[in-house]
Amino acid sequence: MSGFLKGAEFAPSKYLASRDDGRVMLLGITDDRRIIGHIIGPDNPVSVELKAFDSDNVFSVVFNRQSDENSRKQLLDKLREVHEMGWVDSIKLNSDGIAQPYKAQNGGGYTLEALLGVKPNGDNLPDYLGWEVKQHSCKLDNPLSGGAITLMTPEPTGGYYKTQGVIDFIRLFGYPDMKGREDRFNFGGGHKFGEQQARTKLTLELVGYDTDTNKIIDINGGITLMSEGGVEAAVWHYSSLLEKWNRKHAQAVYVPSHKRKGGLVQYQYGHVLALGVGTDFGKFLQALAEKAVYYDPGIKVENISTQPKAKKRNQFRIRPRELPVLYDEMELVDLSLAGY
Repeated sequence: MSGFLKGAEFAPSKYLASRDDGRVMLLGITDDRRIIGHIIGPDNPVSVELKAFDSDNVFSVVFNRQSDENSRKQLLDKLREVHEMGWVDSIKLNSDGIAQPYKAQNGGGYTLEALLGVKPNGDNLPDYLGWEVKQHSCKLDNPLSGGAITLMTPEPTGGYYKTQGVIDFIRLFGYPDMKGREDRFNFGGGHKFGEQQARTKLTLELVGYDTDTNKIIDINGGITLMSEGGVEAAVWHYSSLLEKWNRKHAQAVYVPSHKRKGGLVQYQYGHVLALGVGTDFGKFLQALAEKAVYYDPGIKVENISTQPKAKKRNQFRIRPRELPVLYDEMELVDLSLAGY
């Protein structure tokens, strides 16, 4: 930091040079993505206040402007509007922000995003007012019910998958299509920590992570699919996942949905929501170690013997009832109640 402080009027030189316990570095991110740093010592009254945020992690979120009551109320008010719309046609916003009919069967998330004014993007930022918004099919009054929820879909950053490509990966670790479709190989099935998957024969391991202390002991390690012969089939390095998780999932809302088919696919969204606040990558890894989160790919390669064409879907998922393990606080909010 010292190089950035040259010419600063109130540079905290004493604390930069010191190695005494009790020093605290505060980092804040502005709306235009600048980072502001400030250092205080143990004699500063703010240090006493910060002890309330005692954490085993190197970094802790002390304050997030996006998570104040105002953004929470705006989020809930908007989702109440969406709920009161009842059944709505499946839509998706295009790159210009214009809603267009969406005919595919996976339109629940796109439709909700469109109603919130959120264009599909891959920028790894929260969806709405600093909140990650996830919908899933379940009882409209119980967001912690229903089938598995996809938390994130990162591509591997190491292993055979990365070095040799998805086609050769499927040839080596995939299997012929279970429904008998010719010239097609698949790679799927739930992979849980420490268990060999029946079809792929791969075991999910947490390399460089101590399950006893729930700590990363080697940042160069990662979530790894390991073969019986010790080949790293695919690796998701911790360094690549940590920022993605912490930035996007610091606070999230889970919205129940129903779908009906007819002339057009339509969706309706529930009145009871689950709000998760306060997470870090350590919670995600601990949930993997405890088998609450698991890797559940859906990868296929068609025309594998002639002109292979791959469709990739790497996803980490969780059952809704397990969601509270990922957050410091999980709150159920009923939008039908006054004041919610």
